[in-house]
Parts: sequence; C-alpha cells; structure tokens
Amino acid sequence: MTRDILTVALGTDHAGFGYKEEIKSFLHKGHYQTKDFGTFSEDSVDYPNFVKPAAQAVADGLCDFGIVLGGSGNGEAIAANKVKGVRCALCWSTETAKLAKEHNNANVIALGQRQMSLELALQIVSAWLDAKFEGGRHLKRIKMLESKKEFENL
Repeated sequence: MTRDILTVALGTDHAGFGYKEEIKSFLHKGHYQTKDFGTFSEDSVDYPNFVKPAAQAVADGLCDFGIVLGGSGNGEAIAANKVKGVRCALCWSTETAKLAKEHNNANVIALGQRQMSLELALQIVSAWLDAKFEGGRHLKRIKMLESKKEFENL
C-alpha cells in the first residue's frame, strides 16, 4: 500500500506507554499519521488487547506499518506475529531495525521501553522507516514463511 502520507499503527501496554507517546510525537513531526490503539495510561493492562488490533490494522491495510511496545517487546512481538500477514521484528539496535526491513520486509516492529533509552528507540524507528526491502533472495524466503507447502519443496 502506498499513500502520500504513511500511517503507522501504535499499540502498547502500560510498560511501553511513555515511549509510545514520544514515538507518536516523533512520527507526527516526520509527517507520518498515526492510529493509536492504546493503551492511554500507565495503568496495568494486558498487551494483547492493544497490540493485536494494531497489528490487524496493518494486515488489513488500514495502516502502512506498525510499532508495538512493552517492557521487553517480546510478548508484543509474539502477539503481533499471531496476526496473519504481519511480520513483526523485535528490534534492539538500529542495525536490527534496518535488517528487519531490508531482509524480512518487517511491517511491524516491537520495542522494549525497559531495554533501551528513548534516544535509541527513536533512532531505531527512524532507521526502520528509512530502510527499503531488498527483495531478491529475501522475497523467496518471505514467500516460504507464507506458504503451507514444505519449505524444501519451494
């Protein structure tokens, strides 16, 4: 999906709320739109209630990309990857973010607020959004993930 202004779905639990708000502001300054699926405070909540709808918005084409957050990002990545059509990568550096897009065409990334500084989180978001999918041998591998056939027969 290509739009003049790209839309990023955001979903988090209480442990990622602070960074979600900062990332949302960062994205707006960069001329992205956001669709915020919550949560909207630091009150304890269950992350699947916010992460899965954000991921579904990406899978359904309502949003171009998604960013999900939590304390570690692990549960959020798992929840997002339960949605068919989502390729969510847990990123902890600009290099992992760049490769997530270039090699895996990740349409969602997961970040752990308790694992990194806000400055690094924003750098990761920027690196991921700026990267381009390389296609080629990587496209074949993505198709293998989406296929119900045995991998070695592709």
